[in-house]
Amino acid sequence: MDKQKDKGTDVGSIIGLPPDISIPDHAKDICRRLRARYKLEFEQLSVKGRPFYFLKVADIEPLIAGKDIFKDTADFPFWVKIWEAAVVMAHFMARSKPVADQKVLEIGAGLGVAGIVASAFGHDVTITDYKDEILDFVRVSSAVNGCTPICTTLDWNNPSELGLFDTIIGSEVLFHEKFFDPLLDVFARYLAPGGTIYLAHDARRKSVRPFLERCKERYEIAAQKQTLRSDDETIEVVLVRLRQKA
Repeated sequence: MDKQKDKGTDVGSIIGLPPDISIPDHAKDICRRLRARYKLEFEQLSVKGRPFYFLKVADIEPLIAGKDIFKDTADFPFWVKIWEAAVVMAHFMARSKPVADQKVLEIGAGLGVAGIVASAFGHDVTITDYKDEILDFVRVSSAVNGCTPICTTLDWNNPSELGLFDTIIGSEVLFHEKFFDPLLDVFARYLAPGGTIYLAHDARRKSVRPFLERCKERYEIAAQKQTLRSDDETIEVVLVRLRQKA
């Protein structure tokens, strides 16, 4: 879509929002800035009968060109996709009753699916990822869905002061073993006493088991599998709960 056609046209309708859904004014400039770099679209997800719309990159090929993502998954821009694990986490947070004065931290949020849904269902949520531009997608989606989570960058290797959180959630964050130690440090730094961590991952991800082995010393571990089915595939997602040992 060229810039001339953009003039006088609602940017939301250009990139796939239904006619009755619009991008609030305060998020339109963010959306236009992202459109200068990426081809964009909205993906719809229904949670507990409520429709949500998430801004995402429509064409990821330019982002992975020249990278061997099969040799090193760290080269894959995990933030560009709505992962099945994030959908499972979103439904889980929607079912979880928010508790007054308790705060939720989403780490490695990518498009912020779980955090936005949690915010929409009443949780006090801070959504984080390592680049502010990634969080711009979250900011637009939050505005479209009428949510107000806090969005802030978080570098696991150089964590900032964010305070303590009663719940930490993460979906598909165990994609490379080099992040195991920083991630464990993030848990230790931000989890409030008596707090709980929830992680969701594709059951086929080989890094989940060795990471949980690392967690055994500090945390009580519980896990359950959920199956997502579509017309062309079936995916099992493992939802893990970590609670601090006394």
